[in-house]
Amino acid sequence: MNSEELRLRTKKYAADVVHFVDKLPKGMSFEVMGKQLLRSATSTAANYRAACRARSKPDFVNKLGIVEEEADETVFWLEMLLECKNVPEADVRPIMKEGVEILAIFSAAHKTARTNRS
Repeated sequence: MNSEELRLRTKKYAADVVHFVDKLPKGMSFEVMGKQLLRSATSTAANYRAACRARSKPDFVNKLGIVEEEADETVFWLEMLLECKNVPEADVRPIMKEGVEILAIFSAAHKTARTNRS
C-alpha cells in the first residue's frame, strides 16, 4: 500500500467513524466517548496527511508517532464502547477491525522509520 492509498484509507476511516458517532445512543457518557473517538480518528487521518508532508526524516518519524498514538486511542474508545454494552457489537466490530489494522500498519511503519532514521 503506497502513501496515497494509505492517506485515502485513513480519510475514509475517519469518515466512517463520523457516521458511526452520529448513530451512538444519546446520553452524556456516549457524547463524551463519541467526541473523543471522533477526535482521535480524524486526527489519525489529519496527522498522517501531515506526516506525508514532513520536512525531514526526524519530522516524519515524530509525526508518524503521533499518528500511531491517535490510532491507538481510536481503538481504545471503540473498546470502551464495547465494554458499555449499549452499542450493538455488530455495529462496532467492522470499525474496530479497520482501526486495529490501521494501528498495526502505523505501529510497523513507525518502528521502521525509527530504525531507518539515520
